[in-house]
Amino acid sequence: MSMRSVTYKQTGVDIDRANKFVESIKPYAKMTQRPEVLAGVGGFGALCGLPDRKYKKPILVSSTDGVGTKLKVAMLAGRFEGLGVDLVAMNVNDILTLGAEPLFFLDYFAIGKLNQPVMSEVLRGIAKGCKEAGCALIGGETAEMPGLYAGGDFDLAGFCVGVVDHDKIIRGSKASPGNVIVAIGSSGIHSNGFSFVRKVLRADFILKHAEEILKPTRIYVKPVLSLIAKEPVLALAHITGGGFFDNIPRVLPKGCGAKIHAGSWPVPRVFRWIEEAGRVQAKEMYRTFNMGVGMVLVTPKERALKVISHLAKYKERAWIIGEIVKGKGVVIQ
Repeated sequence: MSMRSVTYKQTGVDIDRANKFVESIKPYAKMTQRPEVLAGVGGFGALCGLPDRKYKKPILVSSTDGVGTKLKVAMLAGRFEGLGVDLVAMNVNDILTLGAEPLFFLDYFAIGKLNQPVMSEVLRGIAKGCKEAGCALIGGETAEMPGLYAGGDFDLAGFCVGVVDHDKIIRGSKASPGNVIVAIGSSGIHSNGFSFVRKVLRADFILKHAEEILKPTRIYVKPVLSLIAKEPVLALAHITGGGFFDNIPRVLPKGCGAKIHAGSWPVPRVFRWIEEAGRVQAKEMYRTFNMGVGMVLVTPKERALKVISHLAKYKERAWIIGEIVKGKGVVIQ
């Protein structure tokens, strides 16, 4: 009995098209290169050294993250470049909380069927984010998986490695009652809470306001690294999933809590849309969303205005929004 020959392409996986896409990535990667990169996109592994003589005792810091169900909103609106910026931002902002400089970034792109225009748009965003953060895009993985991802569905994940001098790691252990909390403004929702967004906002409303709802996550690397080189930053928290209540306590020492003064910074209207459409209680909003605050830092009270002034030079909006107190957890009042 003879059997008809089957090719991998007939199963839905096109290797030739995937190879062409990998080639198309190389110009994006090239625009993000750092001098430490020895080998990047195309090999089985990428090579990157540590910055020469910059660190006395270099410690590597790593993070991995995705962009969550913001993907679904981007698919609805047909806007994808911002997702690449989001992917980079979620990772580099995380390692930044330890005072780390990002060195290199890798992405993982899984899709049901290769879609060159969409994938190129995402990769442009990744390269844009890497360039803004000062890290090199040195590799990644593109996986075509028919049967696992339906139609135009896809998923993204990212991985970042950075470096910090051992003696300059920001651990939060030096924060104490009386220190103030300075907030750095977000661009909007960033990349957390989009299951909530999709639940309470109608599709037609999302499409009408897609530009505002899908604003890419701000990348704080350059302004914050510049800041910590000049001013005492005792703790840093990236306000992502878990909002204020979960993220701020992660960086405070035992016996310390945070008191936040609601109304001490402007809350973008996108959060009011969500709050009103879903009749969401204030506590739930602050637990789910950043409410206009992308990152918070702890500094001595007498240096707070200097910190805000320094951030303003990088066009970052910042405000004193509270203080460290004895106790635990976060109180918003």
